[in-house]
Amino acid sequence: MNQFLQLVVQGIAVGAVYSLVALGLVLSYKATEVLNFAHGDMLMFSAFLGWWFIGPNGMNFWPAIALVICIVALLGYTLEAGLMRRIAGRPQYAGVMLTIGIGFMIRGATSLWLSPESRSFDTPWTGKSVNLAGTVVGELHVVILASAICITAALYAFLRFSRAGIAIQAAAQNQLAAYLAGVRVKRMSSIVWAIAAAIAAICGMLLAPITYVDLGLWLVVLKAFAALVLGGFGSIPGAILGGILIGLIEQLSGLYLPDGLKSVMPYLVLIGVLVIYPRGILGESHGRRV
Repeated sequence: MNQFLQLVVQGIAVGAVYSLVALGLVLSYKATEVLNFAHGDMLMFSAFLGWWFIGPNGMNFWPAIALVICIVALLGYTLEAGLMRRIAGRPQYAGVMLTIGIGFMIRGATSLWLSPESRSFDTPWTGKSVNLAGTVVGELHVVILASAICITAALYAFLRFSRAGIAIQAAAQNQLAAYLAGVRVKRMSSIVWAIAAAIAAICGMLLAPITYVDLGLWLVVLKAFAALVLGGFGSIPGAILGGILIGLIEQLSGLYLPDGLKSVMPYLVLIGVLVIYPRGILGESHGRRV
């Protein structure tokens, strides 16, 4: 039972990271109607950048994570303003191909700069554990879960109560109407990409101490896609719910299912949902009169 509870806590914590990654994908998609396939590479780059600050440069964890968030957020803003804006109005596959290319460029540049070897860095919670109702779990998992809750709450408050957040929602619903109402749609889109990139940076800094700093971290975005489809594509609450469920399924399958299935379970869930219930748990159905 203790092992089961440990896996549940770990699954929720890892699933919270998947939820945040999926949340960043939903935000950028709603802003520009482009699915950012480079999102996982930005997360991977954040982990390497954090290691570079903490390891070779000996920086403390807190200023390092602040610098990583600022740098990656600026990268996200620049990518939208300098590249994605130039293909506005083009078919969606153009944006998909462009973000895939950007992802390869980020991956290649990171490999050339810092080499592709796996590594790790310490956090203030590395090697520490906490007792939760008789179950010993790592402090880092608790911090990841708490961070995910705080980030989600802060993002909700920003989008719900701030002028910029309301403007972002207006631009996401109808760009032309928002523009006619005085919203600077292009700037709002760039801000959304910066926010999504900042969330990816936090995810990279929190996930890397668990899974190592490795080029393969970009694959997290594929599990985030599975979370999006399971929760309902385009739904922010669905992205959060889907990420937690994917994390739980992944962790528990490693205990109860044969060896090797743990790594493929998110993709099996993705295929199953697409075949059986494509709209997802909280997705909205769309009808078209023909």
